[in-house]
Amino acid sequence: MKKHLITNALIINEGQIIQADVLISDERIERIAPWISDANAQVIDFNGNYLIPGMIDDQVHFRDPGLTYKADIFSESKAAVAGGITSFMDMPNTIPNTLTRALLEEKYQWAAQKSLANYSFFMGVTASNLDEALRVDNESVCGITDDGLYLENQEILANNPEYLEKLFSRAETLVALHSEDDAIIRRNLSGFQQLYGDEIPIAFHPAIRTSEACEIATRRVLDIQKKHNNRLHFFHISTGAEAKLFSPGPIAGKRVTAEACIHHLCFTDADYPNLGSKIMWNPSVKSETDRVELLKALQDGRIDMIATDHAPHSLEEKSGNYMQIKSGAPMVQHALLMLFELVDRGELALTTLVDKTSHRVADCYKMVDRGYIREGYFADLVEVASSAPWEVKTQSLLYKCGWAPVVGRTFQHEIKRTFVSGILCFQAGKFLTEKTGKRLQYAKIR
Repeated sequence: MKKHLITNALIINEGQIIQADVLISDERIERIAPWISDANAQVIDFNGNYLIPGMIDDQVHFRDPGLTYKADIFSESKAAVAGGITSFMDMPNTIPNTLTRALLEEKYQWAAQKSLANYSFFMGVTASNLDEALRVDNESVCGITDDGLYLENQEILANNPEYLEKLFSRAETLVALHSEDDAIIRRNLSGFQQLYGDEIPIAFHPAIRTSEACEIATRRVLDIQKKHNNRLHFFHISTGAEAKLFSPGPIAGKRVTAEACIHHLCFTDADYPNLGSKIMWNPSVKSETDRVELLKALQDGRIDMIATDHAPHSLEEKSGNYMQIKSGAPMVQHALLMLFELVDRGELALTTLVDKTSHRVADCYKMVDRGYIREGYFADLVEVASSAPWEVKTQSLLYKCGWAPVVGRTFQHEIKRTFVSGILCFQAGKFLTEKTGKRLQYAKIR
């Protein structure tokens, strides 16, 4: 049985910051105490650096299968682990779309062979596969979603209230949705095409995919959910107006939860002139006012968690005119570092950072024995150290697509070590193993 003893760690966990040692035995945390001694354990001195539970990212697009020229489970899970993300949940907009249980299980089999991080996969749900989607086992599958499927010309469900009525009335698993109003977006796009043709400046992206489009769709979905009280989660809330629609407070007992993404917390429309299509996401990056309101909603619990919406594309796919450019960008290697920047600026508390990237994600999905630094829990742990300012260079990127919107950005923290299910898999910029991840498990939703 492999043992590691972490000493002199500054642990951020469950709203507290404490100095303590942590003993890891095999996959799990055996003991947490002010001082621990174990002659059979490999000692790792943290020298007062932060020890946090690994980030759990509930929204990634790792592009495997079918789009592996720009990402795959192995490459992106490596980037995630290097960035302190120890668990991920992947979206169904692969080729083919993950719309059957057989295709879903194939993805789990590939991940078992290729993933450095713990893994789970959403089942895709569209207007044509309701019965199949509702058959998934919600103790071994994180949920069902339409997110990303609009990229393959599927209608997102927020625009199909009749179908949502059917889905919500029958769903016994978590349903996670992308929420924008297509009619408003089409109308706005038509107006800009009349002015610019297909050469619409990227800076107008939030004037096409507007706050109004998000708020109206989210209100529509919430109205339907109230009739059925099903378990509903909103991906990538991007506006202050939407944030006001959710209930504050602890996650326990909530039937509706919501998340914000790194890019909506760290970029604004003022960044379009410099970064252009590299910060083109759906929903769009919006105003400073929206960014500030999202941070407030994180603090008071109206928004429950933080995700990346990691969505890599090739540089060619991020080039061309507005109608050609694909939305999305790689984020998992740098997400935690960007959040630590917000801490340094006084915009986010350290305990809130951990709560929103680990604790509440585990609670939202009823994850078994993850998301906390607790005795008996899986040892998904990350060491974060203060460092001399360092600049992100292209050659340091682990993303298969080879670019990121943070190139040139300076950080003052670094991820020094990452444990995944008790295995020390990343240390001082090097990977110590090529497969450590385990399939995530969930308690049954009531």
